[in-house]
Amino acid sequence: MRVLIVDDEPLARARLAALLGECEGVEVAGSVSDGEAALEAIGNLQPDVLLLDINMPGLTGTALAQRLAGRLVPQVVFCTAYENHAVQAFELGAVDYLLKPVRLDRLRDALLRARQRLAAAPREATSYLRGRLRGEQVRIALDEVICLLAEEKYVVVQHRGGQLLLEESLRQLEETYPDQLIRLHRNCLVPPQRLLGLKTLSDGRVLARLGGTQLTPEVSRRNLPGLRKLLRMT
Repeated sequence: MRVLIVDDEPLARARLAALLGECEGVEVAGSVSDGEAALEAIGNLQPDVLLLDINMPGLTGTALAQRLAGRLVPQVVFCTAYENHAVQAFELGAVDYLLKPVRLDRLRDALLRARQRLAAAPREATSYLRGRLRGEQVRIALDEVICLLAEEKYVVVQHRGGQLLLEESLRQLEETYPDQLIRLHRNCLVPPQRLLGLKTLSDGRVLARLGGTQLTPEVSRRNLPGLRKLLRMT
């Protein structure tokens, strides 16, 4: 089970990493200091569990958990020095609420609950895109896809392992996978879980921040309201 540590205090991150080293079957996927960095790390590292502080500069732990609410992965375990956020934490679907200094036995209990929740949740069947790579027919799981870009006669799939060419149009793909792909622009589709945020430039253009890539595709005015609504809901 892969765990991402999110805390603005270096000593707290180091202590949690040391405690995780004493937990069987656990890997520290990464360690970041704020909520924005956590969003990017979630897209890149695909952790199973977050150990999440609450009071952090910028995007707070509860605000981050609100964005993640309703998702199976990652599960959230709050690690905080304050008792007064517990009710809100569990309303957001947190697995557990640990008070600092975190004890090893409580951490192990929380990780066990997270593991049980992950195991008990129904898994969706994996969907695949099929295309060509250097003349050969190959397939790529939609879970691996970062974005799809229309270029001349083909659609280029940017995925975690490289690129793939598809002969279907973006419209065909959008109609085939209505819940698994969202449109940013007439030339770009992305899986909704890859969308981390939106950035408005000085000239008024809006770019999308995507997990797992440095690409920042432009967002059309037509699709902007729906994408903003999606970010508020997730």
